[in-house]
Amino acid sequence: MAGEGFNEDYPVEIHEYLSTFENSIGAVDEMLKTMMSAKVDLVFAYTFNSMFWVYLATQGVNPKEHSVKQELERIRVYMNRVKEITDKKKAGKLDRGAASRFVKNALWEPKPKNASKVANKGKSEN
Repeated sequence: MAGEGFNEDYPVEIHEYLSTFENSIGAVDEMLKTMMSAKVDLVFAYTFNSMFWVYLATQGVNPKEHSVKQELERIRVYMNRVKEITDKKKAGKLDRGAASRFVKNALWEPKPKNASKVANKGKSEN
């Protein structure tokens, strides 16, 4: 796996599966690095602009009337979008088939009136 050689610690039959698994882990690792890099960049940009907001306030400039306010809002929107994406991945998935069966079995269905009479007739004839 790590080297080109063959390792005898596992059966030959699963070598292809292990190679595929290793490639999948590599892809997930790259995706996580990209996502974490984006989060770090957003936090850095937000922190830097917040510090500039404080600097403007200490210099007697109203930061609410400065373009830094729009920049902070823009970064906040991107941070919320990243949070929504990560929350969607964590959210549970609905199994529609199971939900349908659950609802169908939970609903009450009346028995036909003559079904109990037919069942009783069969018992009395024996």
